[in-house]
Amino acid sequence: MAEFDRFAPNYKDLVDRAVVLAGESSEYFTQYKAAYVERLLGEQTPSKILDFGCGVGTLSSALARRRTRDLIHGFDVSAESLDRVEPVLRGRGLFTTERDALHRDYDLIVLSNVMHHIEPATRRATIDDLAARLKPGGRMLVFEHNPLNPLTRWAVAHCAFDGDAQLLWPGEVRRYFRDAKLTAPRRDYILFFPRALALLRRFERALAWCPAGAQYALTATKT
Repeated sequence: MAEFDRFAPNYKDLVDRAVVLAGESSEYFTQYKAAYVERLLGEQTPSKILDFGCGVGTLSSALARRRTRDLIHGFDVSAESLDRVEPVLRGRGLFTTERDALHRDYDLIVLSNVMHHIEPATRRATIDDLAARLKPGGRMLVFEHNPLNPLTRWAVAHCAFDGDAQLLWPGEVRRYFRDAKLTAPRRDYILFFPRALALLRRFERALAWCPAGAQYALTATKT
């Protein structure tokens, strides 16, 4: 917690440095994931979303701008990070360091590059707790780094706040979903092409099956 408090003031700059090989800023990756969430939810509005491990609120802010009718909550262990969430966004929803304060009727819970910071011994319990906070039919979405991608491993190794990172294979996340009684898991590999190959990005959704993406997205549903 203290470590993430320390990185909160220049979080965006640190991410920008780590992803320099992609030729993009952190904003590109934030908008990419916000667009993925938007496609996942479709026209289902309004939705109640929990951004678990929201940090300084970059993804929450992007979602709020795209989906103006949604209610967005955020959780993070770093109070210093939450203090840097946009005041307007904090005024629209619950942003807290207290897990017990979170609700139990979310349509979607998103963990964006969060699981690799959670100790392996407590990962299953974390997913179990979050699954209990979904409404029936609600979905959980995990974005994670793809351990097969060498550029991803380089970025993690050069990111100041990823010193504790222990990357997860998709199969590990699937097991947590299964144990939490979340069904119909779907895995998409994402983020294939750097800016130098931006013309090829139009094909990325067709390549979701290919384990070459820099990250993957895993979704499952509470029935």
